[in-house]
Amino acid sequence: MGLIGGSFALALRKADAVKEVVGFGRSTATLEQAKQFGIINRIGVDVAREVADADLVLLATPVGQMAEIMARIAPHLGAHTLVTDGGSTKSDVVAAARAHLGDKLAQFVPGHPIAGAELSGAAAALPDLYQGKKVVLTPLPENSHASVVRVRKAWEACGALVSELSAQQHDEVFAAVSHLPHLLSFALVHDLAQRDNRDVLLSFAASGFRDFTRIAASSPEMWRDICLANREALMSELQRYAAELYTLHQALEQNDAEQLQEIFSLARAVRSGWTQQ
Repeated sequence: MGLIGGSFALALRKADAVKEVVGFGRSTATLEQAKQFGIINRIGVDVAREVADADLVLLATPVGQMAEIMARIAPHLGAHTLVTDGGSTKSDVVAAARAHLGDKLAQFVPGHPIAGAELSGAAAALPDLYQGKKVVLTPLPENSHASVVRVRKAWEACGALVSELSAQQHDEVFAAVSHLPHLLSFALVHDLAQRDNRDVLLSFAASGFRDFTRIAASSPEMWRDICLANREALMSELQRYAAELYTLHQALEQNDAEQLQEIFSLARAVRSGWTQQ
């Protein structure tokens, strides 16, 4: 019942696409808050009973917790209950599903909403979080066309733009454009945090630093799990980035203004073109 799950519920309720929303979570306080905010109709008590007749179950937890949840719900899933997730990595989640869902595997349609913020908890949930945002589904060969369509329509009811990739394609893409930037943001702030003059440094940090490090305020638990889950693809991206940094280091060392200008100009052109899409 945090940002991802809470916003999913609020968006579906706003679209009048659901009759009843039942919430589960680790924190009673968060669940009570979710009920108070109108995110859920009621707090779930017996997960076996709830998933037996649910139309759709969204797993909106850190990816490291999904295997355990899948193992808990698998024996109790109703014949017509679909399960999807909001995890930021997909190959590990698919592997967990294959290991724990057994003969219910075809009822799991993996997904990843490309929307979020550094905030978390029920108070961060927004009914319009997914409006105009991308959601990637990574369907399994075992999924029926009808099951994928049902999950797609749920996200489209939230206002999302739904695409499909394979799990491997998804993880390679997001290692480059999401997981690496988060890792770099955490690394920069961690570096400054260990310096004796960090208070002085931070007192002079302005909008550039604020923009680059905003995502370092994200959940450490969630991003720990994401980095480990997508370790191979992320290490490959880190190597490429380290090579890019070395190129910049050499340009500075050699006082090579032309090389710096070339790098900065290409980066600016690509960034400007992307923001105008």
